[in-house]
Amino acid sequence: MHIRTADLSEAEPLARLINQAFVVERFFIDGERVSVEDVRQRFGKGQFLVAERDGALAACVYLEPRGERAYLGLLSVDPACQGAGLGRRLMEAAENHARAQGCRAIDLNIVNLRVGLPSFYQKCGYVENGTAPFPSGAVTKLPCHFLRMTKAI
Repeated sequence: MHIRTADLSEAEPLARLINQAFVVERFFIDGERVSVEDVRQRFGKGQFLVAERDGALAACVYLEPRGERAYLGLLSVDPACQGAGLGRRLMEAAENHARAQGCRAIDLNIVNLRVGLPSFYQKCGYVENGTAPFPSGAVTKLPCHFLRMTKAI
């Protein structure tokens, strides 16, 4: 596996990968997780790290520096590659990347309805530190909110 920083020209395959990985959210929200334009706009504020396997995108994560903190989101692993430790390895790479940029902590939000995610992030060293409302414009099938998590790096 090779981990590298993605290029803006990869917005379309990144959006496809993210939407494939987030199809598990269809039980509470309809539609795609991101559009190609959403991905392009994120390149203006942060970076995507990608993991390649046999020359193809297998996983990605978004990392946005915010002073001494970084925001991490959209951790996505191709469903065909899940369970092989790619997510954990990409998290470690993101933490190293943020540390190299002078960040001292990473923050992330997860939807409370994704019951398996808190334990994954806890195993990576993250702790819950509050909640936040789900975006007011989002139409969901079930009531939901964000769990906020953080880790000192």
